[in-house]
Amino acid sequence: MNGDEEFFDAVTGFDSDNSSGEFSEASQKAPGRLPVDTSKSNGIGEAGERPPQENGIQRHRTSLPAPMFTRSDFSVWGILKKCIGLELSKITMPIAFNEPLSFLQRITEYMEHIYLVHRASRQPKALERMQCVAAFAVSAVASQWERTGKPFNPLLGETYELVREDLGFRFISEQVSHHPPVSAFYSEGLGQDFLFHGSIYPKLKFWGKSVEAEPRGTITLELLRTGDKCVLHFRPCGLFGKELHKVEGHIQDKNKKKLFIIYGKWTECLWGIDPAAYESFRKQERRGETPRKSQSAIGVEDADTEVDAVPEVQDTVQVIPGSRLLWRINTRPPNSAQMYNFTSFTVSLNELQTGMEKILAPTDCRLRPDIRSMENGNMDLASQEKERLEEKQREARKERAKEDTEWQTRWFQQGRNPHTGTPDWLYSGGYFERDFSGCPDIY
Repeated sequence: MNGDEEFFDAVTGFDSDNSSGEFSEASQKAPGRLPVDTSKSNGIGEAGERPPQENGIQRHRTSLPAPMFTRSDFSVWGILKKCIGLELSKITMPIAFNEPLSFLQRITEYMEHIYLVHRASRQPKALERMQCVAAFAVSAVASQWERTGKPFNPLLGETYELVREDLGFRFISEQVSHHPPVSAFYSEGLGQDFLFHGSIYPKLKFWGKSVEAEPRGTITLELLRTGDKCVLHFRPCGLFGKELHKVEGHIQDKNKKKLFIIYGKWTECLWGIDPAAYESFRKQERRGETPRKSQSAIGVEDADTEVDAVPEVQDTVQVIPGSRLLWRINTRPPNSAQMYNFTSFTVSLNELQTGMEKILAPTDCRLRPDIRSMENGNMDLASQEKERLEEKQREARKERAKEDTEWQTRWFQQGRNPHTGTPDWLYSGGYFERDFSGCPDIY
């Protein structure tokens, strides 16, 4: 993982086609409530039975139906050496190298630490708000740590929705293009405290000992606006892995004055500190006078019950005295290694609860048979279904070409991002009204 990101609090637009993405706040004030999708229905559990609940909180599964399929029976190098330098989305890989999720569900993992966005919306000061936004941006990639499986390429027209009342959001995504593969998504706070939307064109390349991930596209988070800006650098591994997983950056005002320094690792935690204290520490470090690890680091608010659990592994980030903890990674379930190194949040993404099939769009990837078969441990059936679906998609494309008709997206349309002006896929609205009568038959 490497690259630069710039955040503009709190209309946050990240354009990763550039060498550095950008997030910033505009100068005008935004209204207190955002123009969310006015559809009233969340839909989950409205037909059939509701999933189990405890103390009024919906429970989600904590494990997959079957353990991860061993890849030891395959000559990994014999297959992958043919892929060096090539984009993996254009290569047919054996299903053993997949994980039982669609790329649309992988995008949804951005939402695992959405409490940071809720917290940002409650902050009266722009600097504190931007700290939360920066932490959210880093947390969005944390679930990818030690994930070696490739998500399934979404079929054209495939969708995924997720409603989490306990986390305060709902989410919808659609595969809007197949060549190039483009995934569009839209999410909103159930309390109308944020909008989060974007379109992503993923590029994955294999380089022998590593996979290069380049998620191109534009991602926008809308809160309030001030003109502050955050720049984050995801460091490349470097020689001997010295810079492995490191993230460094700063928050600056509209006059480019540094207001806050941010550092940490996207696999562990993120800390922040006043620029003067940071520079003083670095000067001492250069003189060989680095103080011993101090206990004066400041944690997040004691009263905030949304703080992530402390992981079992020890942090390897050197904490500068006086630093403030902005975010810490969630502890993974004890059987994570047997579940494709999924987080607890990820484990729940493909769960098909009782009654959901009556409510979901027929294009939802929970209903996709190859992914479902793989999750259930039936690899032969999963491989057969994957080939069948891909052939069905090819035949549908030939039929459209013969009839000289173009594919029509259902929930998103092409346009210009209202904040960056760059080409984007914008949510058309209406998904949660649940009129799925015109959805294509892709499975």
